[in-house]
Amino acid sequence: MASGNSGESDGRLSVRIAYRTSNSFALEAEFEASAGFTMILGPSGGGKTTILNCIAGLARPDAGRIALGARVLFDSAARIEMPVAERRLGYVFQNLALFPHLTVAQNVQYGIAKVPAEERRARMMTMLESFRIAHLIARKPGEISGGERQRVALARSIVTNPAAILLDEPLIALDNATRSKILDDLRAWNAAHEIPILYVTHSPAEAFALGERVLVLDGGRILAQGTAQEVLATPRHETIAQVVGFENVFDATVRSIAETQGTMLCQLDGSTTRLEVPLGHAETGARVRIAIRAGDIIVAGERPHGLSARNSFPGRVESMRREGVRVVVMIDAEGATFEVHLTPGAIDALRIEAGKKVWLVIKTYSCNLVEPSVRS
Repeated sequence: MASGNSGESDGRLSVRIAYRTSNSFALEAEFEASAGFTMILGPSGGGKTTILNCIAGLARPDAGRIALGARVLFDSAARIEMPVAERRLGYVFQNLALFPHLTVAQNVQYGIAKVPAEERRARMMTMLESFRIAHLIARKPGEISGGERQRVALARSIVTNPAAILLDEPLIALDNATRSKILDDLRAWNAAHEIPILYVTHSPAEAFALGERVLVLDGGRILAQGTAQEVLATPRHETIAQVVGFENVFDATVRSIAETQGTMLCQLDGSTTRLEVPLGHAETGARVRIAIRAGDIIVAGERPHGLSARNSFPGRVESMRREGVRVVVMIDAEGATFEVHLTPGAIDALRIEAGKKVWLVIKTYSCNLVEPSVRS
């Protein structure tokens, strides 16, 4: 979905919107997206697709302003609402929305039907070659693979020379190898054209691979925005921690503070287990929330000695399950259940099985203090 004949970007995409649905979901968002990838992450139902629809003109904000450079797409105060076809935006939907009865060539040319035939074909072939699907030109969507259909959808969106592109989880159904190849092509295309691209994803790996900027959205609010490193590497909010793979989130109470050491000792709810965590803005007796990656927890078959890690405590294996090349182990530590990820080799070496007593080891700075989710 797009129109227009210029491939040059109108510049920075500026968004400030308030939107409420009939079921009382409220979205309030304000951000800017410059040339390059801006990744939008967050749990389902948080408002990610709604933001794209408001920018595209498929949903009308109750208030706010959306501008692409000097062009105002929407302004409630000035009563401006540019028609969808005039916004010059490319939009790839999650379901792709390819026409099943049309060939690849016909699908890609659909949005440029009014362009002269010679130019139309030239632009189509450029896109097909850019995304390595020129050999599929005469086939229909049902005759090609899922990855090839994704490439066709991207080509159809980009052939219109949009001033910005909106991508709603375009690669969600693909395997990692296919996804990686398409991302390489998309990255190369963007490097040559430099327009704003808003990319909704559930994948932190995609955000790190593509995103010059990341927004995390939950409950209709932007929780954090910045570079992928700033937002995702050391999350300060439970939702962000869960998005980037902190499988363990615990409620706890601060029992003591060691300011000179820069740490606090916290007791997990419903458990006698205590964790030393980095010093936060909390007092003794305060309630805190702690997030820990399953892959950051070390398991020992006997009580460890001489470690730099400050957290070491016993537990008992509750269950195990194989997930690809890793084993997910659930371990009870006096009422607190930890998810731990181990290799099959580690399982064999430690002879880990349900009911076995083990020791858990966690570094202080593997424990992240996070703000509770709005859904908590």
